[in-house]
Amino acid sequence: MTAEVITIGDEILIGQIVDSNSAFIAKELNKIGISVFQITSIQDDKLHILNALDEASARADIIIMTGGLGPTKDDVTKYTFCEYFDDRLELNEQVLEHIEELFKRYKVTPISDLNREQAMLPSKAEVLHNEYGTAPGMWMEKDKKVYISMPGVPYEMKELMEREVIPRLREKYHRPFIYHKTILTRGMGESAVANKLAAWEEKLPSHLKFAYMPDIGSVRLRISGKGQDEGALISDVEKQVEGLYEILGDIISDEQDEDETIAVQISKILTAEKKFLAAAESCTGGALAAEFTTHPGASKCFKGGMVSYATQTKVEMLQVKKELIEEFSVVSAEVAEAMARNARKLFKTDYALSTTGNAGPTKGDSDAEVGTVYIGLATPERTYSKKFLFGNHRDQVVKKAVYKAFEMILKEITA
Repeated sequence: MTAEVITIGDEILIGQIVDSNSAFIAKELNKIGISVFQITSIQDDKLHILNALDEASARADIIIMTGGLGPTKDDVTKYTFCEYFDDRLELNEQVLEHIEELFKRYKVTPISDLNREQAMLPSKAEVLHNEYGTAPGMWMEKDKKVYISMPGVPYEMKELMEREVIPRLREKYHRPFIYHKTILTRGMGESAVANKLAAWEEKLPSHLKFAYMPDIGSVRLRISGKGQDEGALISDVEKQVEGLYEILGDIISDEQDEDETIAVQISKILTAEKKFLAAAESCTGGALAAEFTTHPGASKCFKGGMVSYATQTKVEMLQVKKELIEEFSVVSAEVAEAMARNARKLFKTDYALSTTGNAGPTKGDSDAEVGTVYIGLATPERTYSKKFLFGNHRDQVVKKAVYKAFEMILKEITA
């Protein structure tokens, strides 16, 4: 059972937006045993859409499209659907009623004819109700193939996938079982890990796949399998996992859910222990707090943070002593520790993280070399800091600093 994902929109092709839709769709399909054969991005153009549909239908059983369903004249997907399926547009009263209700309840601007026209849909299409938007999804079938069209707005697409598309696919198709197991390693680079696993990989059964997923400070190792016998497949994968532990036991830190980041791990532990965390950030500019609060439930353990980017802010708002900064520099262990200690007091938390450093490209208020970062951690028992050298790429310095800060707090709360 294979699927192809087609994303429509010039804004993707010119780099104006990042295509996160296809990644979400592929992950959701994979969970129910449907493999994605190809992902394609095309212009919002009738000929391009028709060609993409023809090519995808030759490769896949399920063709899923996102984008091109808005109220503007450059959104042509449903018109192209009519041509491809030899169909015509007709008014769907239920969709029109939903559009009018959305404008009545949530919109400041009056409803227009262009908005109402979104209720004109191919007569052969099964409508997929879009609770959050005016463009409904569409489900059509031709020559034993399923064609699904959804709006490109990510939160609308996700709701349609979860509530409309996945349940229908589950009901329609008998699918194989797919099982993944992800092992998280820390402290060793991808090439070094690969060297240790070379002989083990040679013996891996052909029905299993192995992948390296390097990240800042860690490498995730994923074993995947597909089959009709769920129990046998899980047993096969778990047997190989045992082999990984025999070879890499000293650097394996955890077994991970595909969606479980280090921030989620920290959050789960702190929540279970009814502990709270705060942050005082300088060089990371709020990235630490942003990463920690991207997942639901973070409010149960994260009280807040302060971006004390300027030296003056550290002194006036975070109450770091001016004399301390003058003596040791704003990028120093002493200042990092003062930031963490004061943040813990300010937010009344059990733990507090701090970051101060030189992300570049210039040195700023310190003479420290670009890439130098001090990370502080205040706990109920002590306050300490670590110095890191993260190179000269600004974005990577910030990402590495956030990850190392998370590593420090995770090690502290799991010791």
